[in-house]
Amino acid sequence: MDQLKIWRENRTYAYVVPFAVFMIFTLLSQFAGEAMLWEHDNAPWYRHWPEQLFYPLQTIICALVLVFFWKHYEFRWTNKVWVGVAAGFVGIAFWLLPTVLYDHWGMTGKPDGFFSKLTGLAPRNEGFDPGVFENPAAYWASLIFRLARAVIIVSLVEEIFWRGFLMRFLIDMDGNYWKVPFGKPALISFGVVTFAFVIAHGPLDWMGAVVYGSITYWVAVRTKSLLACVVMHGVANASMAAFAMTYSKYGLW
Repeated sequence: MDQLKIWRENRTYAYVVPFAVFMIFTLLSQFAGEAMLWEHDNAPWYRHWPEQLFYPLQTIICALVLVFFWKHYEFRWTNKVWVGVAAGFVGIAFWLLPTVLYDHWGMTGKPDGFFSKLTGLAPRNEGFDPGVFENPAAYWASLIFRLARAVIIVSLVEEIFWRGFLMRFLIDMDGNYWKVPFGKPALISFGVVTFAFVIAHGPLDWMGAVVYGSITYWVAVRTKSLLACVVMHGVANASMAAFAMTYSKYGLW
């Protein structure tokens, strides 16, 4: 219990551990999920669709970790939070643009020639689909957990780590980086955080992630509000979820 209290009082742990736990579950979903996969009519649901098991577990465990460290987070409401709302819609529009253009241009299959150089030009139809469950209760449970993961958990753990911790750490790695004001601009923080944010996503999303990450950095510098960045991420992911479900673009989320 004393060790838990020590951990709970550590501000750096509060900003890093939730992201680390989230990434561990992401890796488990990829590797353990692949090992569990059994595409057979008699397979239990968690082996037929391992992500339907790992995503809810990831959501619940990360939520508990965030609650454990909650007192350390700087979520103060200001009118500048509305900048994050607007930026969320703009940022996700750029993220979705490649697959929208893919359909608009009537493309099929893998792009070739000039278009092969543009990341994101793909139908994005294969991915997380709660519609695999015929039972309504299972369908809604799957969808609700997926939305909670994307809109709440991802927005919190990523912005707390990328903008709340890493931007500061990069500016003063050898000193007390917690004395660095939130949103202080620096070329190194922009470059490293944006690059890391991009490579944390799949190649199809790299172009969108560059634009989105750059806009989020601007929001952090412009508003000096971690909450604005979290709200931006939540608005963006909620919009992506609505788009994915409306147009069957399950590969987006």
